[in-house]
Amino acid sequence: MVNMIQKAKDQALALTEGAYRAAAEAGSLPAGVAVRCGVEIPKDPANGDYTTTFALAAAKAMKKNPREIAGILMENMHLEGSYFTSVEIAGAGFLNFRLGGGWYAGVLAAIDGEGPAYGRSDALRGQKIMVEFVSANPTGPMHMGNARGGVLGDTLAAVLEAAGADVWREFYVNDAGNQIEKFAASLEARYLQILLGEDAVEFPADGYQGGDIKELAQQFYEEHGGSLRDVSQEERRAALASFGLKINIPKMQSDLKRYKIEYDQWFFESSLHERGYVADTVEQLTSRGYTYEQDGALWLATSRILEESCRRAGKSEKDIAKLDLKDDVLRRANGFYTYFAADIAYHRNKFEERGFDRVINIWGADHHGHVARLKGAMDALGLDGAGRLDIVLMQLVKLLRDGEVVRMSKRTGKAISLGDLLDEVPVDAARWFFNAKPDTQMDFDLGLAVREDSENPIYYVEYAHARICSLLRNLEGEGYRVPAIEDADAELLSSETETALLKQLSLFCEALRLAARDYDPSHINRYLVELAGCFHRFYTACRIKGEEDRLLAARLKLADAARSVLKNGLLLLGVDAPERM
Repeated sequence: MVNMIQKAKDQALALTEGAYRAAAEAGSLPAGVAVRCGVEIPKDPANGDYTTTFALAAAKAMKKNPREIAGILMENMHLEGSYFTSVEIAGAGFLNFRLGGGWYAGVLAAIDGEGPAYGRSDALRGQKIMVEFVSANPTGPMHMGNARGGVLGDTLAAVLEAAGADVWREFYVNDAGNQIEKFAASLEARYLQILLGEDAVEFPADGYQGGDIKELAQQFYEEHGGSLRDVSQEERRAALASFGLKINIPKMQSDLKRYKIEYDQWFFESSLHERGYVADTVEQLTSRGYTYEQDGALWLATSRILEESCRRAGKSEKDIAKLDLKDDVLRRANGFYTYFAADIAYHRNKFEERGFDRVINIWGADHHGHVARLKGAMDALGLDGAGRLDIVLMQLVKLLRDGEVVRMSKRTGKAISLGDLLDEVPVDAARWFFNAKPDTQMDFDLGLAVREDSENPIYYVEYAHARICSLLRNLEGEGYRVPAIEDADAELLSSETETALLKQLSLFCEALRLAARDYDPSHINRYLVELAGCFHRFYTACRIKGEEDRLLAARLKLADAARSVLKNGLLLLGVDAPERM
């Protein structure tokens, strides 16, 4: 797993530190000065390919002007056999390094040698990470927020796997609790209205009003008739809820599979209640002194838990006072456990029973207030929620058509569901656009998503891949195949567009690193758009067909390297890499 950018940074720092040791031995610079500095890529290529602030960082301790230090370092620096052809002083004392052909050859060799594994690392090797995402209530169709969360969770899981982690994808099915009671009551009302007439049965004021509830009730009636007319309310509601879930959950699974999302497990909330795990978790919180009874209900002392966490984190009393902390009910006066109690038990199960080192949840921004409470509950159980539980909050999505906000499906006349969206927009386009930076509200332009021109970023990137595949096919028809790495002379790839493309290819490793670090796979989208642009510019400026054999071979190898990295990035996002368009 070769990261040529890191290798160049490490070498530039080693050359600088070696020059300092040589200068210190010669008496040109004071010895024994510890210098902390890094090596970065300048924003402006005119300032070289890599730069270090070593001279500026050492100036105070050495009691010398930074430019004077930089000059002495240059005199004692030997670039022979390194990736660099030159080093120069710039500004207040920066040392700017310029790359040579050896480094560019290394980029090609790394891509050639690693193939589909290029860009991957072992940075997270040994870490067992769960990514829980979507987890939509099974009481109705999945909506746009679920569409966005599905892509963010799935691509983040892929990015973490590329960084070496052992990743588990999970959907938490809320098949118990208040929302299922409401679901059952809504189905019951619609079912009885079919049997007795709409005016004869009042619909619950807080019931689910969607047409899908009417459809489920009608489907049950068509299959079972009036079989539930004269049974008890409890039996009727249980049967209707079970019927509805057996239809809704497989529909969710098929919609997500169509969306190229498959889970390692669909975890059912009901399983936690059935085996007493929720009750046991609440008992553990009680035994640790974090619960109390009031008005017949059992409460979690959330305020105290979070105050303790804040104090451990060094926050002031003034900061704590601003939090407006409140306690939470765990068990209602009627003996039923709350959703929050089940959620605490579920996350205890993730850490304690299944042994995940880290848990990442993809949630909508409306869950913001739940983040600290859940982490605090894990802390109260001794499971280090602050350090091991991460929540990625995603902002809302607006669908636009011709600049206007779209709320209803043309086909069904209902609120747009995930299924409706995939009927209108290609899956690849949906996955690409929803993989936007999670903490920003996004506008999904339905018209742009289906355009076949360079304004549509997914088309632009996929076209770059298909264009290279077409080039390779055409040249193969003329007897030219992509050469082996030892037969491709990277020293010939010296024009501005060639070196720019090679540099961009080397940045794939960095894009993956940042995506894993920031829990933001949209780094990959932005990288691929820039890579496609670099290739298109190279292809416009540098002729391949008709060049003399050595240059043709080198450029053909470069084009194939771009194809390989484009494919790696697209597949990481769950998007096709078409060979023809």
